[in-house]
Amino acid sequence: MTSSTPQVSPAVEQEIELEQAHVDRVYAELKKASDRAALVEAEGHTRGRSSRTGEVREEEITGLFERDVLVFHASRQRRSYETQYEGLVFGRLDLEHERPDEHGETREVRYVGRLGVRDDDYEPLVIDWRAPAAAAFYQATPSDPKGVLRRRVLRCRGERVIGVEDDLMVPEAPDDMVVVGDGALMAALTRTRGGRMRDIVATIQQHQDQAIRATARGVTEISGGPGTGKTVVALHRAAYLLYSDRRKYESGGILVIGPSAAYTAYIERVLPSLGEDTVTLRSLGDVIEGLTTVRLDEPDAAVVKGSLRIRPVLGRAARDAHPDAPDRFRAMVSGHPVHVGAAQLADIRRRVLRNHQHNTATAAAQDALADAAWTQVRPHAGTLERSEFLERFADHLEVESFMQAWWPQTDPREVLLWMTDRQRLQRYCDGLLSAAETEALGRSLDVALATGTWSVADAALVDDLSARLGLVVEQENPERGFYEIELLDDPTQYDVQEVRPAGTLVTDEEVQYRRRPAGAREQLLQGRIERWSEYAHVLVDEAQDLSPMQWRMVGRRGRYASWTVVGDAAQSSWPDEAEARAAREEAFGKKERRSFHMTTNYRNAREIFEYAAKVVRRSVPDADIPDAVRETGVEPAEVRERDVVAGSVSAANNLLAEVEGLVAVIAPAKHFAALADSLDGGDERIVLVDPMSTKGLEYDATVIVDPDEVTRESPGGVRVLYVALTRAAHRMTVVLPG
Repeated sequence: MTSSTPQVSPAVEQEIELEQAHVDRVYAELKKASDRAALVEAEGHTRGRSSRTGEVREEEITGLFERDVLVFHASRQRRSYETQYEGLVFGRLDLEHERPDEHGETREVRYVGRLGVRDDDYEPLVIDWRAPAAAAFYQATPSDPKGVLRRRVLRCRGERVIGVEDDLMVPEAPDDMVVVGDGALMAALTRTRGGRMRDIVATIQQHQDQAIRATARGVTEISGGPGTGKTVVALHRAAYLLYSDRRKYESGGILVIGPSAAYTAYIERVLPSLGEDTVTLRSLGDVIEGLTTVRLDEPDAAVVKGSLRIRPVLGRAARDAHPDAPDRFRAMVSGHPVHVGAAQLADIRRRVLRNHQHNTATAAAQDALADAAWTQVRPHAGTLERSEFLERFADHLEVESFMQAWWPQTDPREVLLWMTDRQRLQRYCDGLLSAAETEALGRSLDVALATGTWSVADAALVDDLSARLGLVVEQENPERGFYEIELLDDPTQYDVQEVRPAGTLVTDEEVQYRRRPAGAREQLLQGRIERWSEYAHVLVDEAQDLSPMQWRMVGRRGRYASWTVVGDAAQSSWPDEAEARAAREEAFGKKERRSFHMTTNYRNAREIFEYAAKVVRRSVPDADIPDAVRETGVEPAEVRERDVVAGSVSAANNLLAEVEGLVAVIAPAKHFAALADSLDGGDERIVLVDPMSTKGLEYDATVIVDPDEVTRESPGGVRVLYVALTRAAHRMTVVLPG
């Protein structure tokens, strides 16, 4: 049965109209501010213009600089005004002060929003939620009202106010004050979940606010079970830090890391809607500059790749010679034969790599090779001086050719692909991994080579190898003489496109000539791995899922940073908690620590969460179980079906009639493809998602498909099933094989 439109009382309608008048005024001022910024931007474009030719005068350089500054700041400000999402004004505080103001008033009204807005007289119409003047909106409680009589949450759709909910902070409301609703928080909790988080600022409570506004120094750890608002707190903390110390965090940057691409897509507009768009948001598959991936490994391979035991394996690979490298060097230098064999070349490689990264050690390797050659030649050198021999050696064409083949610049992704050679893989893993682990690693890299896609776990391996090898050094191309330039009758044969006037259409026949990766291997090596950025603050959500290798990857980007870390051990998908904790501590270093614990589940109905809690306690008796604060009176449904796919589709369609928002079908890999086919073209409110990609997400209703298979296919086992069971706000159906 679908929900009917609730009847709104005249008193509530009147309050909505009152708030709408203020919101209209705010948007009118915002439009004026946007127009003013556009005028400043236009003025900036006129600065520095000159019709003169020849040498630029100093005052013209000054004009160009002024133009750039004006245009940059004006365009940024205008974009801030024009990209406000729903809920620009989301709160109101009615305060009573002990002393009257200059007008003899003791009452004050403050509106709180995502952005500060003032009128023409510079009077505040909306206070930025991060400003100290807005703190009482989150911190006031009936036991400590902080001067607040009433806290009101405005629910808006675009520029239209569609509802208000009040929290009374005093025992009895003043006679002239209208109080509506059952409380802002509970109203927010019962709302449907759309494709984006909505109005999350307005649901922050006092204990959450303390975590948001905690000092930025050191490491702030935020823990709590499912639905306790950890992600909301984390995102607000990122925005608050930028607000409180913009110079530090805007220049140094804030890195926010989430568990999956689905998670980052879900929250990508949350930070801008809080007033910030300067945060770097990454999933674990695209932390590395130059590599993006979403594919997950099989559990056995993921465990091998995530453990620190893979590091010595990578060390052996990074020190190895390129598969096509020559195993001996022969040349005639200054009339003397030089022969350096395989054993001596291997010894030179070992000595050079003790103190150098491979990609920055070409000169050192060539010097070591020259020394070995001189050692051979010296007994027969006669009057030939060492310096003269080394000079001739360095200029020898055969030496240059040999070095290009023996010591080439090596992409870290190439080194991983060397492991698809089983002989090499066995040599690297011998004595370090078991036969089963070695085979699991080899199979996973075979999948990468077959599909042309790296896995999420591979990203940390590439990062480790990049730190060992160093960045690939680009070779400078010498200028060509005019006599080397040729006219290209058909430039496409050289992967070159002709320059064409702007707006000229490219024909379908020409599309096939565009440069594309030739195969899976080339797809894996597309682009280049860049030097990692280091940030002023690193925020990690769902931290319990990071493997030890992933902690090392993130740690490289936060060596000098402060940290915010959010997680729940009971939801971990990584099986070895002790190893991950050690890697995590190494990433943090000796920074000071503080912790905040969230104990209230705002997301799940009590009936749903009790079901999930029973499941996880069987395997994790010490799981952190928060208190669910909301009841629906509807228990989760369990159904047994011979045809799991058909039963799941039927269950999802039934739930559509019971909720207004999204219904997620959470399915293991075993049933995923069949469900994708069956749900294709169906209701757009039904989404199909794998258990790992539900991390940090929530839906109005869920269908949990084959829970035993969910447990079996994940390294985290029942902990990942626990995650899936705690995604629904209102309804849940569990489909069991019949």
